[in-house]
Amino acid sequence: MSESVLTSARYGKDLIRVFRVVRDGEFHQVVEYNVRVLLEGDIETSYLVADNSVVVTTDAIKNITYYLAKISPHILSPERFALHLGTHIVSKYAHIHRAFITVEKLRWSRIALSANDHPHPHSFVRDGNDRQTVEVEVDASAGKDKLSAKVTSGLTDLLVLKSGGSAFYGFVRDEYTTLQEVDDRILSTSVDLTYTFAPLSLSSPTDDKKLDFTVPEGFALGDVWDAANVATRVRNATLDIFALDASASVQATLFKMGQRVIAENAGVESVTYELPNKHYIPVDMKYIGVDNTTPANAEVFVPVSAPSGLISATISRK
Repeated sequence: MSESVLTSARYGKDLIRVFRVVRDGEFHQVVEYNVRVLLEGDIETSYLVADNSVVVTTDAIKNITYYLAKISPHILSPERFALHLGTHIVSKYAHIHRAFITVEKLRWSRIALSANDHPHPHSFVRDGNDRQTVEVEVDASAGKDKLSAKVTSGLTDLLVLKSGGSAFYGFVRDEYTTLQEVDDRILSTSVDLTYTFAPLSLSSPTDDKKLDFTVPEGFALGDVWDAANVATRVRNATLDIFALDASASVQATLFKMGQRVIAENAGVESVTYELPNKHYIPVDMKYIGVDNTTPANAEVFVPVSAPSGLISATISRK
């Protein structure tokens, strides 16, 4: 037992499900989040000597999250809400030095009425399974009046497919190679991406309850790289390049996506993509005299989920 030492400790609450309605008369805005809050600080004694006096209960963490979801003017932005939540926690508890907030935002889009194509003021549809992700670290280890933050946002499970405009040839051929070269193929992937903002300095709350929050430069509504605008541009860039690029490979298309994200978003320092191949294999019908395998005639495919290629890269600002 004497040979063991506690080298790190972190705890908190996971899978806090939050749905918030923001009402302006009959016009509503909604967000649905899955939230994780993890804390670090002077909490070692709870592990080492069973001293619970340093434990902010995970139940309290859940309740703080719901209370901030009720009162925070930043609830509609996952980045700003996560920063507000983390800032409140590290400011309120003297012995908590870091808060790690993860927010997953589910898609809800306003229903456009078929009669006039006008968006309905308070009716929504889940129009996709992709989700926005946010990871925020609020750091008070340099002092409660010297808060800093790291913000990484992203997108996950964005399923895309195009039935042409993609080739793959010129790769290494040796005794292990069975893949045939093609100048036209189905290209499909489930996009996972993350992008990291430049480090932020935060203002410490000045009120007694530590609920005040000043949005850092760049994340306020209307700022050039307001996080909501960045999320829209990143998604649009990804879809545009995927659709329009005459793809020589997933690698080449991925790099073009990252280039555009960096070019269009001054506050983003780097972007990382993970693109698994979703394979569609043409069905061999030669046994009945039907050509369904040459690219020009391939029309019936079998979706194959595994194994799959996985292509990943990070593109950073110079």
